[in-house]
Amino acid sequence: MEHIQKTDKDTIRPRNLLKAWFDVRKRRVGSWAFALNRLTGLGLVVYLLLHLVVLSILLQGEAGWDKFIALARHPLFLLMDVVLIFGILFHGLNGIRVALVGMGIGVRSHKALFWILMVIALAALVTSAVLIYTI
Repeated sequence: MEHIQKTDKDTIRPRNLLKAWFDVRKRRVGSWAFALNRLTGLGLVVYLLLHLVVLSILLQGEAGWDKFIALARHPLFLLMDVVLIFGILFHGLNGIRVALVGMGIGVRSHKALFWILMVIALAALVTSAVLIYTI
């Protein structure tokens, strides 16, 4: 119990708050969902910054457009699009679940709601991946 610090007689806080924020060991599905929601949120912010950097290629005019199209059609770039779609789907659908549970809707069945939304996310992700690689 060396990683736990007592602040007063009723409150126990982990020593490293950032580590505790992502620590899902011996936790249930809800903890995993919250941790993954945090990670996808951070990932979406990083993606937004990278997206702006990549779009800056277009400032080079016609030559920049050709570079951009070549980059956008690269298989690794397409894989990153699939990862982006995963992040959007997971973060968005899990966020809906969190909002519903926060409003008192589906509190008793939040695990089932999570799995139903993840099945929907998986179906949308597979469909999106097929479309990304075939169009």
